[in-house]
Amino acid sequence: MTTALWVLFATVLMPIVCAGIAKVGGGGDTYDNAKPRDWLARRTGYQARANSAQANSWEALGCYLAGLAAAHLGGVDAGLVAILASLFLLARVAYVICYVSNLATLRSLCWIAGFGCCLTLVALGALGS
Repeated sequence: MTTALWVLFATVLMPIVCAGIAKVGGGGDTYDNAKPRDWLARRTGYQARANSAQANSWEALGCYLAGLAAAHLGGVDAGLVAILASLFLLARVAYVICYVSNLATLRSLCWIAGFGCCLTLVALGALGS
């Protein structure tokens, strides 16, 4: 389960990376650490999309954790979990890239792929127990 836990580590960091992307640039309106949510709410373009990707990354983290827990409790083969975890991470990285790059349709396909990995982990866990 080592690979799946490293993917968890990366998944935990993903919202932080997205937040960093959202805070880069901004023209004359530099980042306001005293009112970060107000500042982020005024963003447009790639910064707004990166902030949205941050929110979705927090949501995906919970979904991945549920899948990982279900797979563990159901005794799913660690090799299969590692493959699904790796595919999930690949889909999530692609999702963020597509979101920031404004590739909406491809972004949705990446989201579906990542969510599918989580659902598969839950289903395999349920079948194994």
